[in-house]
Amino acid sequence: YARVFALCTDVMEAIRGLPQPVITQVQGLATAAGCRLVASCDLAVASEDAAFATPGVKIGLFCTTPGVALGRAVPAKKAMEMLLTGAPISAREALACGLVNRVVPPGELEAQTLALARQIAAASFQVIALGKAAFYRQMAMDLPEAYRYAQRVMVENLLAHDAQEGISAFLQKRPPRWEG
Repeated sequence: YARVFALCTDVMEAIRGLPQPVITQVQGLATAAGCRLVASCDLAVASEDAAFATPGVKIGLFCTTPGVALGRAVPAKKAMEMLLTGAPISAREALACGLVNRVVPPGELEAQTLALARQIAAASFQVIALGKAAFYRQMAMDLPEAYRYAQRVMVENLLAHDAQEGISAFLQKRPPRWEG
């Protein structure tokens, strides 16, 4: 059991550690580890017929590991409600509490997810990677420390080639040519 839970945790941590944004698309019911996966991804697009649950409590197994990601993705009271009742929430409720970013008609799930990915992919990979890493790192800091860290990252980012290219392209009213 310990190896299975450790492997699942390694996968969830790897998602956060990737320089690329990870977008999940959800169709159907995402329970326990599936709900944890949704909560661990950077972005989530759900079909209107999707639902989310941490039902372990119903069989005598509290979803403690899914609760780690869930408690960081949604407000604590909503996470506890899901963990304590095991009752599924709808895609619309998941959107309202921040578990997913968008809810779309079932027939549009793949197209809408790809459109979101393409929008992100149009930006500089270096900037996206830097920003993703900085975002998750600062989330673990208190507010003054987070601002000090974010200021250092902004200066580093501003001095990078792609920021200079992006600013020049904006001023020259042309598309940027990203290095990375």
